[in-house]
Amino acid sequence: MARDRSCAGAAASGPGSVAAAVPGPREGALAFVESPVQLLNVLEWAHNHPAPGTASPLTLVVLPPHDPMTRGQLRRMAELARDEGITVRWEEARDGVAGAAKSVLSLARRLRRATTLVIGDPFSRYVQLLLALTPARAERRVTVVDDGTATMEFVAQLARGERFVRWHRKGTRGGVRGLLFAPVSRRARRRLTPGPDGSHRVEVFSSMPVEVPENVTVTANEFAWTRARFGPPRLTKGADLVGTSLVETGVVDVERYLEAVAGLARAYGATRYFAHRRESSEKLAQVSAATGLEIVRPDLPLELVARRGPVGRTILSFPSTVVHTLPLALAGTAVTVAVCDIDPAWLTRTASPRAHGFLTDVTGKARGAHRLPPTPQQST
Repeated sequence: MARDRSCAGAAASGPGSVAAAVPGPREGALAFVESPVQLLNVLEWAHNHPAPGTASPLTLVVLPPHDPMTRGQLRRMAELARDEGITVRWEEARDGVAGAAKSVLSLARRLRRATTLVIGDPFSRYVQLLLALTPARAERRVTVVDDGTATMEFVAQLARGERFVRWHRKGTRGGVRGLLFAPVSRRARRRLTPGPDGSHRVEVFSSMPVEVPENVTVTANEFAWTRARFGPPRLTKGADLVGTSLVETGVVDVERYLEAVAGLARAYGATRYFAHRRESSEKLAQVSAATGLEIVRPDLPLELVARRGPVGRTILSFPSTVVHTLPLALAGTAVTVAVCDIDPAWLTRTASPRAHGFLTDVTGKARGAHRLPPTPQQST
């Protein structure tokens, strides 16, 4: 389909299947997640990595943020992990310095002895602290699972030897706190940099299109666990629209965003709006008033919600993780995933200079998604 930057308008695995798939002897793997998507991708990673039956069960450490939507989804995902035989630890590591120190101390022994460390967000300062406290061992593997499109930026920065900075952040230094944290960040970056002699083995387990850095193993995440565990979904006649947190992160102007959502809903007959877990209630009320769309707050990552169904035959999205993951999760169904580029005019004055280029790259590399045709205004 034509590209236009101004488009405004099953059978479950056995209970122990994932736990049995964890590599490494004795202590096995220790995973740290801070979001529902990261947790889902740890499940996919474990399903993808068969290992000897003598391996210890995977221990999954959940580091929940404070916002209720994320915490609710994490609790639901934690139950799915337990159903798969995985040990889950819920650590309130964000309750000030005391909470962080208590969590680090309680995890110190496991950190030292774990054969494999699995992390979902290499940009997280808490995860960087844990990595910095981990002694270097040639036999240890570090695996990074997807945290959405941020994985693309992480891999690119790793390949260039740059400091890890989230793509939507303006500037690179991070103020005084960033300077104070810099030694920890440098040590963590060394833990995520593979050695030329095969030491410090690093794997990226991803469904994102990433350039393979030297000496890094990249394993494709094809959402095999999700497809085996759920669905196929019942399809509805209408279209569903996927929300984004680009307004909340200060990238896109709220009024331009509302206009774009309304235009897409009219043009493609969308009836439901699947809210991103970070979208504010105030903005969602504006979306509902401007479009008449039914607002749905998913209780699980959208990949699982869509796979369970019911779901529209067309799923509309702006540049985001789902334009890469949903075609994989919904493989074999008749669902079409379509993506609309972000017009540069929609960006806020405070948006990072890298924002538009990164978002365009996200769309351009979406292999399983269709580009939307020109805007409704232009085609009528």
